[in-house]
Amino acid sequence: SQKYTAIGLLGKATDTLDATGKVTEEKPYDQITKGDLENVLQKFTGDIMQVPPLYSALKKDGERLSTLMKRGEAVEAKPARRVRVYSLSLQQFQPPLFTLDVECGGGFYVRSLVSDIGKELSTCATMQELTRTKQGPFTLEEHALHEDKWTIDEIARSLEHCTSLLPDEPSHKKLKTEHPGETAVSCE
Repeated sequence: SQKYTAIGLLGKATDTLDATGKVTEEKPYDQITKGDLENVLQKFTGDIMQVPPLYSALKKDGERLSTLMKRGEAVEAKPARRVRVYSLSLQQFQPPLFTLDVECGGGFYVRSLVSDIGKELSTCATMQELTRTKQGPFTLEEHALHEDKWTIDEIARSLEHCTSLLPDEPSHKKLKTEHPGETAVSCE
């Protein structure tokens, strides 16, 4: 699973669902309380259906949707798909900003979550900032190397420690050949 900390902004929607996009909608948000936000989070925990953002790395005919969108080509929304949210909690609420901690499975888009939360609250929301705090066995707190330790020795030690956390993989994959039974010929 992956863990993220996300900062959302109430009252604004953008075409990319994050701060890099063009604002497409503005709505009032003063009526929203911390309690409203916490109640809504329960609806987004567990197995939920999510529509991936249009500006995304998903591909159509081998090209990223975001590339097609930027060229001005019409891109249809992808159908909603089932994604998993292991945990979701509100860390801070200073309107219009709110900070979420999210632990989710693969294929999950945090910016879609932020946008959906806005809609659920009868306003809109866009993601301002996203930090990945855990990927597989790695956490930012434990395994990120601080800048003052960027020396060859420290980096080597850190890599060794991190490699020990990964599942064992064969060190070299065999060359795939077109037909099984054929031997791969290497050109000197």
